[in-house]
Amino acid sequence: MPQTLLITGPGGAGRTTVAAATALAAVRGGRRVSLLSAEDPLRGAPAPEGLHLARIDSGEEFRTELAALQDRGAAFIGMLGGRPLGAEEITELPGAEQFSLLRALRRAASAPGADLVVVDMPPLHQALTTLALPAQLRRYLARLLPAERQAARALRPVLAQLAGVPQPAQWLYEAAARWDEELAAVQAVVEAPTTAVRLVAEPGPAADAALRTGVLGLALHELRVQDLVANRLVPRDSADPWVAGIAAAQRSFLDGWEPVVPVVAAAHLGRDPWGPDDLAPLASADGMAPAPGAGDGTGWSVEDRLAEDGILVWAVPLPRARKGELDLVRRGDELLLAVGPYRRIVPLPSALRRCTVSGAALDDGVLRVRFTPDPRLWPRAR
Repeated sequence: MPQTLLITGPGGAGRTTVAAATALAAVRGGRRVSLLSAEDPLRGAPAPEGLHLARIDSGEEFRTELAALQDRGAAFIGMLGGRPLGAEEITELPGAEQFSLLRALRRAASAPGADLVVVDMPPLHQALTTLALPAQLRRYLARLLPAERQAARALRPVLAQLAGVPQPAQWLYEAAARWDEELAAVQAVVEAPTTAVRLVAEPGPAADAALRTGVLGLALHELRVQDLVANRLVPRDSADPWVAGIAAAQRSFLDGWEPVVPVVAAAHLGRDPWGPDDLAPLASADGMAPAPGAGDGTGWSVEDRLAEDGILVWAVPLPRARKGELDLVRRGDELLLAVGPYRRIVPLPSALRRCTVSGAALDDGVLRVRFTPDPRLWPRAR
């Protein structure tokens, strides 16, 4: 699997431009790059050797997928008295962009010939919900159409007679299996150690608020942030007091970002970038070319404090989190954790399933959930 870099940030920060500059910087370093975007960041100019530009057409993909779904379920639709939609009737529905992007990401990550896949993602909140979608949908499928359905297949005619209603057709289960397989492939790309997020933001109060919440959401879903491109920075040594004031304000926000994530500085060009000539100076910025290799492996971890304190501690990094925006619920073998507008349900590690939650504390950007072994479930020492 090639290295994958997901480019996102607050709206209007220049994500597409930075995605193109990132790809060009990597190509200059001798890497083969695939750039995924719904736009044309090169503005019609030919891509340089080593760069493959893949356009994401959500409308066309939606029509193709819906037509294929109709074909597979034609018998069931006919049984219900329905009529299939014609190709000219199918129009793209809200949410189709997310699935198109995820399918394009899966295809790019599995295609041969690329060392790096750069993805021009939507704004930060939408990007985060998109990246969390495969795991969430797989969980829904597992609950609504559990694996035990295969064992109960022979009982469906009997159940239909007892209940007086027809049971779901076999094609539904087969479709669910295909969806799960495709979602699992996308989830593997998103969660791979070679996948990371590059944030893009123009320093300012709105970007600072959006980044704080977005970085929390990324941490909640264990998505690694590689760095942050501080875009459109004005010169700090300008003799113009107006420009110097803007530079000072930008610097104040950079001082708060740098302890949280490595910052790549991208200078303001004095105009809106347009085409390869304007991308060239951005691609030359220090740190714009992503370093090859896997991630640092940091994430959630279980700390063994049984000998000292008789507990296990689940450490969850949540940078710049505030106590009032956290919510934590244990439900069976799962943990529901909410941070601001984001929530995630995760299965407990096997050791923690035999414990009870005895407390939690937020300290220095890390939520530590304490678990005490349940004597009824914990193996006793000989």
